[in-house]
This record gives sequence, C-alpha cells and structure tokens, in this order.
Amino acid sequence: MISPKFNLSYRRFDSKSILISWPNLIQNDVLLDVLSFKKSITLSNKPLVEVIIAYTSLLVVYNNTIDNIYNEIMSLKTLYLNINDDINESKIIWKIPVCYDDYFATDLENISNNKNMDKGEIIELHYKNTYRVCFLGFLPGFLYLSNLNKRLYFPRKVQPDLNIIKGSVGIGGNQTGVYPSNSPGGWNIIGNTPKKIFDDKNLVQPALVNPGDKVSFYQITKEEYLNWNE
Repeated sequence: MISPKFNLSYRRFDSKSILISWPNLIQNDVLLDVLSFKKSITLSNKPLVEVIIAYTSLLVVYNNTIDNIYNEIMSLKTLYLNINDDINESKIIWKIPVCYDDYFATDLENISNNKNMDKGEIIELHYKNTYRVCFLGFLPGFLYLSNLNKRLYFPRKVQPDLNIIKGSVGIGGNQTGVYPSNSPGGWNIIGNTPKKIFDDKNLVQPALVNPGDKVSFYQITKEEYLNWNE
C-alpha cells in the first residue's frame, strides 16, 4: 500500500458522475498518480460506465444515479488510500516518423525567427527527445505530449488556423502534440507524420497510444513520407 501524494478534491459533476481533481500541474508524478487511481477505480467492483481522464482530473461516470454522494465520495477516498504499488507506469515507447520539410512545417520559420534559432537545431531538439502521453483530446486521438525541451516552448496562436492537416505535429506552449485528423487549431506546426495514430473504424482500440505511454519521434525525408505505406 502507498500513501497518497496529493490532496484531491471530489465533487458531484452531475447525477451520475463525480469529478476528482488534482493540483493543476503538468508533471509526471501527477500524471502517474491520475493513471494509478484510474486503474484502481476501473478494477473495482463499482457499477461504472467509464472513467474519463484529463490532465489533472478523472470523471467517474456511473451506470445509475448516485443516491448518496457523500458515501460514494468516501468510498473513492478509501480506494485512493489503498492504491497498490503494483500499478506501475507504462514501459511502452512508440516510435513515430515525422517529416520536418518546409512543405509541412508551416510555422517552423516563424519559431526560428522569433527564437533566433536555426531550423535544423529546432528539429533536432524536437526529435531527439522522449515524451510522455498526458492524455488524448481535444479531438479523438489528439496526442498531448509533455517533456518538451524548454528551449522550444512557444505560445499557441492568438488566431487559430482553420485547416490543420491530419498528422500535423505542433508545439503549443510547453507541450508538443499530434493532430489525428484535419481540424482547426492553434498549435505551431513544425512537421507531419504519415503514421496513422487514430483509426475510427477500430472500435476496440482506435487510438494508437494510451495515456502514460511514451513517444519518441524520428526524422524522415519528404520522399520517405510520400512513399510511406502501412
């Protein structure tokens, strides 16, 4: 048994769900604690519909209306107090190809100019790193990845682009991410991956990765991108 590391807040979200919140920090220990509690809840005998994860919160959705919210919150608190040590972090590292060619990297020059850094240096700092998958959203399968090199921090756009293409790899603040489909968005695009990271036809496992997994990128040429087949 382990002792809880964080002071969590619990509140009724609606008649069938409870929101559990951690301190609003994008940190590895917070993420692993969220994932551990999610697994504990999922493995319990509670009549659940699903447990939805975000950066620093879990939304626990039940089959039926929660009649006694106080008792259920106390039950969740007890479960948190008894998280087992054998709920470990994922050891999976996904290797994802990225083409950083100017054709795809529509915002790379702007980042280069603003930071007074060579584009090649930015690219190298980006792919020579290992990232942690925080969670999947705002689109189904969108990868929010932490552990971006601090030299690459760059604010999201004030005016979002209306059509970012599928597979775009971007920087938003202190994170990097991957767009699973065409979408409006405000991240600064520095490349694109030909690898499918979300398959809406796969009803069992539509997303390639899971929260807690790790991701490392590797650079490919435009020719390799155009000839990619999977």
